[in-house]
Amino acid sequence: MAEAADAPADIIVLGSGLARPQSDAAYDNVVIDRARLTGDASGKVENVLADVAGLQQFRRSDSRSANPSAQGLTLRALGGNASSRTLVLLDGVPIVDPFFGYVPFNALSADRLSEVRVTRGGGTGAFGVGALSGTIELVSAGRSELPPVSASAFYGSFDSVQLAATAAPDVGKGYVAVSGRYDRSDGFYTTPDSQRVSATARARYRDWSTAIRAVAPIDELTELQTSVSVLRDNRTLRFQGADSSTSGEDASVRLIHRGDWAVDAVGYVQVRNFTNKVISATSFRLSLDQRDTPALGVGGKIELRPPVGDRHMLRVGADFRRSSGELFEDSYNATTGALTLRRNAGGNQTTAGLFAEDEWTLGDLILTGGGRVDRWSIDDGFLRERTAAGVLSTNNSYANHDGTRATGRVGAHWQIAPIVAVRAAAYTGFRLPTLNELYRPFVVFPITTQANADLKMERLRGAEAGIDLTPLPGVALNVTAFTNRLEDAIANVTVATNTRRRMNVDAIVAKGIEASASVKQGPFSLVASYAFNASRVHASGVAAGLDGFIPAQSPRQNVAATVAWAPTGGPSLSATVRHIGKQYEDDLQTDVLRAVTTVDGVATLPLGHKLTLVGRVENMANVHVVTRNAGGSMDYGTPRTFWIGVKYGG
Repeated sequence: MAEAADAPADIIVLGSGLARPQSDAAYDNVVIDRARLTGDASGKVENVLADVAGLQQFRRSDSRSANPSAQGLTLRALGGNASSRTLVLLDGVPIVDPFFGYVPFNALSADRLSEVRVTRGGGTGAFGVGALSGTIELVSAGRSELPPVSASAFYGSFDSVQLAATAAPDVGKGYVAVSGRYDRSDGFYTTPDSQRVSATARARYRDWSTAIRAVAPIDELTELQTSVSVLRDNRTLRFQGADSSTSGEDASVRLIHRGDWAVDAVGYVQVRNFTNKVISATSFRLSLDQRDTPALGVGGKIELRPPVGDRHMLRVGADFRRSSGELFEDSYNATTGALTLRRNAGGNQTTAGLFAEDEWTLGDLILTGGGRVDRWSIDDGFLRERTAAGVLSTNNSYANHDGTRATGRVGAHWQIAPIVAVRAAAYTGFRLPTLNELYRPFVVFPITTQANADLKMERLRGAEAGIDLTPLPGVALNVTAFTNRLEDAIANVTVATNTRRRMNVDAIVAKGIEASASVKQGPFSLVASYAFNASRVHASGVAAGLDGFIPAQSPRQNVAATVAWAPTGGPSLSATVRHIGKQYEDDLQTDVLRAVTTVDGVATLPLGHKLTLVGRVENMANVHVVTRNAGGSMDYGTPRTFWIGVKYGG
């Protein structure tokens, strides 16, 4: 996964953003191209992201068998958290849920994307809040990558179906891309054979998404990009009646001007909702109905690049984001089925920042540095609880919090020889607790995790150094060493039997090595990634018992590799191996998720007339991927799964 070369400055790709700064090379970057995005055995974007060793969701399961609210992403073993500790952008727009902070993976379809760029390490310019462990930038496919019509249809194990189609006609001097995707399955059993009961259910899912993206040139240097997307997602997990649903409607408008005073301006709105029913693992009756969680996110940014000479690229601008949401949930007596409590809680969160960053080119040396100042606030937080009779039993209004935070980053990249470059960077960053962490408790039987309205922000300091080698044409090697300290890290801390509480621990300190390699020789290619993480919790006070422990959901080692044989115009074969090291389910290191290695495979056969036959298999060896272990109560991830289908289009 070597760094892709930037396009020449005089080539403008319709539908793209501004040219990437050369100074990106100072940081630990990995680029996943369109061929890899659309060539994974699962057909799921989140599994392709796992090619970047060390990048993981809160749990090992993907969006077919995970609770949507647990789909947070993190890097560098900074501790598993259902809220993302990475900044995730689609065409420059943050896409995480405004209330929960998770990534709506089922709204992302690989055929709509051009590439994904993962930058490991904190700190960034625009929309920099939340970039603690890294930044993931997803880029929509442009005019040159979208045929007029493309489609795919797959049928798989467990009566599974994946359908996708895109129409991208030219309209005037621009184009419109209209796409849709539908996925369904009867699902597999996540519960081990020995733990199944009459109420055990397969991990069924049914979701669809649609997106419309229009790109219209205003003049030779200016274009307008508009996007609208809709998501509906329904899942059943573990027990009959344990149903969840997600809905989302997102819209954005982006103006790109590539003149002497380059401009990138964007505004967006996100409307989301989430429901979830918790079934008792003893009575198998409804115990909690999280019946409504409406959330709204609005924001925007403007970035200017004034002409400051050939040696400099200066970026200045401002950005804004406001999130609001609340939950409505009902608790039931799991034995009698009687309603016991109604809960309503929520609040608002706002960040507004100014940023500036400059890169300075001195021959083979590129220096970069920048900073941002953010004004933040958390306000109107509340918790109200009523008895089954409607009597108000709890009425808490939480104090507002606000402040100003300055962060920054510096880096250098030196091409010391044609085949050798070295780089170094240092950075700071912060993340506010999400509305979910502040106000919403949750249950994953038998564990109840309490919210905490007094959570403080997380603050990161980090540094890294690396070397990039290109010893032969088509061969690239990269190694990075890093150290990160996440202060006031938010963790789920055990406070009583089967009870945890979200709390700030003193710090999580993570150190490690990341390495990647890519080889491209004719039809043969190999892409590999390895991460070694040594992270520890530093804790005192109530959480002192965690001091020196490994953070929950943080494996020490990750490996991913894909080898492919893909001659032009002929059949192709590829195999992907992924290894996740041992990790702990809980903060006390009592429940182990053992190490696991999986192998996936994909084969294609061109049939002519733009039609291709595709066979895919996930988890060839059918190994048990343990995704949850609570005192021996376990869930498994995707078993061996076969797919057969066809693709049409260029």
